[in-house]
Amino acid sequence: MAFVELDQVSLRYGGADGTLALGGVSLTVARGEFVAVVGPSGCGKSTLMRLLSGLWPASQGSVILDGQEVTGPVSIAGMAFQNPTLLPWRNVLRNLLLPLEVVQPHRRRLRRHRAEYEAKARDLLALVGLAGSEARFPWQLSGGMQQRVSLCRSLIHEPRLLMLDEPFGALDIFTREELWAVLQDVWLARAPTVVLVTHDLREAVYLADRVLVMSARPGRVVFTEVIDLPRPRTLETTFLPAFNELVHRLREQISAVRETRVA
Repeated sequence: MAFVELDQVSLRYGGADGTLALGGVSLTVARGEFVAVVGPSGCGKSTLMRLLSGLWPASQGSVILDGQEVTGPVSIAGMAFQNPTLLPWRNVLRNLLLPLEVVQPHRRRLRRHRAEYEAKARDLLALVGLAGSEARFPWQLSGGMQQRVSLCRSLIHEPRLLMLDEPFGALDIFTREELWAVLQDVWLARAPTVVLVTHDLREAVYLADRVLVMSARPGRVVFTEVIDLPRPRTLETTFLPAFNELVHRLREQISAVRETRVA
């Protein structure tokens, strides 16, 4: 059974006469799979993430996570966005622990088992190359380091679904490529189901098992590309003909979608 399943999901903003952002989206994501979603601006990629998280209800159709229909905010998901949104008055460790103050059952256990959770936070920081940074504050970190902390924070409560909305979009290309490897390592070590929204086709091909291409608004999935490249992938992988052929094929699909919108 699929871990994530959308069945003919539509979402309209602003009531019956409002904007139809998504129109009849159907897709599945297997447990432990890494899926990237790409498409032209305004196609509803971020709207899709809000539906999966339960922050917005679907206008039509059903959203199923781990066999349960989504009817409100879900606790099995972790999220990271383009901006790290770290609290400047909290150090790295306290920023990491923030979800545990909100999400059950961790909220009930945090005070009594704080040492256990702090050890888990340190393990995550070590996994992304930030061991020893627990006492530093966000203003003492580079943009790439802040995004690593944001990724750790999204994983601290051991989510079964990790949703990433343009997590590296504000970073320079060298930092982005470095964090691709970090995210791949985290996924290989922790095995969450991942849905990544990105405009970067190289990023999608580097990280994903499958890439879904969405149409112009109202968004729907119009093309699926299986990324059959061995793991772990490295920067050398991005120079392989097979890698660049996949990127080119995805670019052609998005160009066709854009031309359809213009027509």
